[in-house]
Amino acid sequence: MSVEPLQLFWYFGIFIILISICGVYCILATFNLIRALIGFEILVKAATLLIILAGYLTGNQALAQALVITLIVIEVVMMVVAGGIVLWLYRYNQTIDTRKLSNLKG
Repeated sequence: MSVEPLQLFWYFGIFIILISICGVYCILATFNLIRALIGFEILVKAATLLIILAGYLTGNQALAQALVITLIVIEVVMMVVAGGIVLWLYRYNQTIDTRKLSNLKG
């Protein structure tokens, strides 16, 4: 039972679009910084799936795997730094609600 590449593209493409919409909604609809970081994670996972799909469809699976590993490493570093900033904000202001962080004007 073989799946045609175009049919596979549509299935995964729709799934990737839905995941991207969920990530954008999670970032835009919340005032909590932790939820915004989770939304960013969801967006990065959608981009990872898109790279894997593109590599499979074009036959460049080795390149896609290298790009995904690089993306995962960059994602981990960004999340650690962002988590540290959120932790510092919580210790300094006792809140992670962006509406209450008005004293951080530069």
